[in-house]
Amino acid sequence: MLILASQSPRRAELLRNAGVAFEVRPADVDESLRDGEGSLEYVKRLAEEKALAVLSSAPIGATVLGADTTVVLDGESLGKPVDEDEARRMLTRLGGRVHQVMTGVCVARRNEDGAAVTETGVEVTEVEFAAMSAEEIAAYVASGEPMDKAGAYGIQGRASRWIPRIRGCYFNVVGLPVSRVCAMLERAGHEKSQF
Repeated sequence: MLILASQSPRRAELLRNAGVAFEVRPADVDESLRDGEGSLEYVKRLAEEKALAVLSSAPIGATVLGADTTVVLDGESLGKPVDEDEARRMLTRLGGRVHQVMTGVCVARRNEDGAAVTETGVEVTEVEFAAMSAEEIAAYVASGEPMDKAGAYGIQGRASRWIPRIRGCYFNVVGLPVSRVCAMLERAGHEKSQF
């Protein structure tokens, strides 16, 4: 049994589309960035913390998938905007530039002795974002789409019109590097027939 330790509808949809069977149990962890913590370390730590938090109460034999995504510009992590003003600021900063999307993923399970065993990694995709006019930003923010997404945009939605190219995994930008996750699940003992 696979448990997705995330309430992200996009991650759930990506797993379903890949034919992976799972159930959802969101993790409750503090997602604050620690002093001096880099973006890569941040998403890796959160993915592992989410997976282990859910694993602690998971049934025997379960495997847990934790994930966390951030947008990185000039070394700064841009999480989900807290309000429309922050969303506008983020989109203005991203316009006309290349940024990175980092997703930390962790697959956790228990070994025969009951100890937690994890595999954790980070997928990085470069995204080119076209410049947006103030009117375009205002209309996009008013659509509501940016409000629950790292960096204030969703590549799979309306923002696609401002993304001429990426380098790396598209699904990573949506929120989960599916191919990498499936390989990790296989290494954790999930048969391909299970997904």
